[in-house]
This record gives sequence, C-alpha cells and structure tokens, in this order.
Amino acid sequence: MRSFEVIGGKKLQGEIIPQGAKNEALQIISAVLLTAGKVTISNIPDIIDVNLLIELLQGMGVKADRTDRHTCIFQADNVDIDFLESEEFRNKGGRLRGSVMTAGPMLARFSKAYIPRPGGDKIGRRRLDTHIIGFQKLGAQFSYDTEDGFFHLTAKKLKGTDLLLDEPSVTG
Repeated sequence: MRSFEVIGGKKLQGEIIPQGAKNEALQIISAVLLTAGKVTISNIPDIIDVNLLIELLQGMGVKADRTDRHTCIFQADNVDIDFLESEEFRNKGGRLRGSVMTAGPMLARFSKAYIPRPGGDKIGRRRLDTHIIGFQKLGAQFSYDTEDGFFHLTAKKLKGTDLLLDEPSVTG
C-alpha cells in the first residue's frame, strides 16, 4: 500500500464540510418516494444530475422546497403515477441514468414503476439488467415495451432476498 507523509511541524486546525456525493444523493433523494411525510435532506450537491432528479420528482408531484443551496425539504404526499407514462418523464428520466433509483421506492410504495431507456454520463458500459434482475429476485414482474420505450415493473409485494451483483455498481 502506498502512503505519503506530511512534514511541516504545524498542527492542523479548523473544520471542513465535505461536499455531498452525487451517487449517494441520487439514492437518498429517490427514497423520499417511500413516504408521504416531510423529509429534509442536507448537504445535497448543487450539480446537474441531482437537480435534474429533483425536477423529475417535482414532475411526479413531489413537493421540493429548497431552504438553501444544499438543503431541501421534500414531501411525496401527492405522487402522480400517471406522470410515469408521460413523454416528459421519458425524456427527463432518459437523460439521467440515476432515474433508475426511483424504481425501487415506486415499486415498494405504489406496486409499479417505469424506467425509461437510460442516458447519463458515458463512462464505460453501464448495464440496466443488473437492476431488472434484482427487482425480479425481489418478486417484481418485468416487461419492455418497444412502442413506449419504457421498462415496466410491477409487484404486488416485494420480498427481501440475498443478491450478489455480477459487477460493481454505485447505483445497485
């Protein structure tokens, strides 16, 4: 293991507030769909993907009130499930690979979810089938509609199980 040594003879003082991480923020923000209650999330990175997910949730009827640049109060008490079938959801969700993170909470709370063909950053091969297989192992049914361009997931009840991912994943 490599290491480095700091030589300076001066004690470090002060504090830092680390910036929130995108992938973790996408997961945590998506989880607001699990409850109708108010959820306050702090240390949200002010970056395009995170802001796009917040816009996507607002389109779904989730209230999002930014109290400052990095804090938001969410309330998913009036989620419009029909929005999931809309062109707007397909376009916005397709631009954001992290939109797949909304599927789990939607399945758990509303028994259905739609996943548009994912877009997002172009870093290497990024499979969606790992998510689909995981949902199926939890008891969800899956289909893909070539006409509307959505992956459709339904589940009367999800059941916990052990999963072994076949590849490392920050969203799986």
